[in-house]
Amino acid sequence: MSEQNTLEYAATAPAFGRLHLWGKLLWPALALAILLAIDGICIRGFFSVSIVQGRLTGTLVDIFRYGAPVTVLSVGMTFVLATGGVDLSVGAIMALAGAIAAKAAMPASLNGMGMSPGAGIAIALLVSVLAGMWNGMSVAWLGMQPIVATLVLMVAGRGIARLCIGAANVPLSGTIWTALHNPHLTLPTAPIIVLVVAIIAGLLTRATSIGLFIEALGGNPVASRYAGVRVGLITFMVYVFCGLCAGIAGIISSADVMIANASSTGMYMELDAILAVVIGGTALTGGRFSLIGSLIGALLIQTLQTTLIYKVPIQQTLVIKAIVVLAVCLLQSAEFRRKSVAVCARIGLSRTRKAAAQVAS
Repeated sequence: MSEQNTLEYAATAPAFGRLHLWGKLLWPALALAILLAIDGICIRGFFSVSIVQGRLTGTLVDIFRYGAPVTVLSVGMTFVLATGGVDLSVGAIMALAGAIAAKAAMPASLNGMGMSPGAGIAIALLVSVLAGMWNGMSVAWLGMQPIVATLVLMVAGRGIARLCIGAANVPLSGTIWTALHNPHLTLPTAPIIVLVVAIIAGLLTRATSIGLFIEALGGNPVASRYAGVRVGLITFMVYVFCGLCAGIAGIISSADVMIANASSTGMYMELDAILAVVIGGTALTGGRFSLIGSLIGALLIQTLQTTLIYKVPIQQTLVIKAIVVLAVCLLQSAEFRRKSVAVCARIGLSRTRKAAAQVAS
């Protein structure tokens, strides 16, 4: 390849990459649009929104509200998967954050720390960051496989949460918990927090070189290291941010029901977060990522969950959810689409030949 061709390729490669990534957004966005259209037809009042006692209510509002935890998890998980890693501990960190916040605010007479609810939330987020630091250190500097390192915290984190508050529900109270639970300007608080987190993450990764470093690390860590990218530090910080997102998700989830529960909070949430990111176009092998795609994927999963609650018996929801997610992922695969078109073309050609033979006879 000549020097001129090399320079032209280097200049156009990012544009082709962006076009390819935007092309991957087509299928989850189309699936979400189709699902919303079906819901609008089959579920009465699905798009109806009203204000009741100063609170915006409606099925669409509930999708954004109840989907907030998995959405904020998908923001952090996007960067982890983009580096070629995975974080299975986010659900446990959610439970740990809620348990620490509740334990810190409990009075000393009940074996608590007797702190204010605000201080309890701050400590919970700090513990979440420390959990992310443990994951990052294990992967980046101890050389552990991400699935093993985070699996350890997935088990230990929920166990520590149960040691803090036991297996029972612990009620939450205080001005800050009430503020997180109640709406602001008729809007639920949880989606507002998610929007702020997503905007900050988007600015950090697209307005600076951090996003480029993450994609380079996920694409080829060896070449990135030779190019001067601090691979260990980037990997460490990605897991720290994912831990922080998990802590925020845990606080949001606990504030929604005003209860901390170490057993149920965040259960299987890591799987939904990974699915949302993959549906959004980020590959498990790392490389290019799409934060917008992850948000669409999270909305798709929550919308699907809401649809199944309305129309499908509870024992069938997980199977149908898996089928829909598999269909969307297959549609994203260029190889699957190519082979499907080839099979359809062969079937059409075979029928044409049979029809021609019948006419000739």
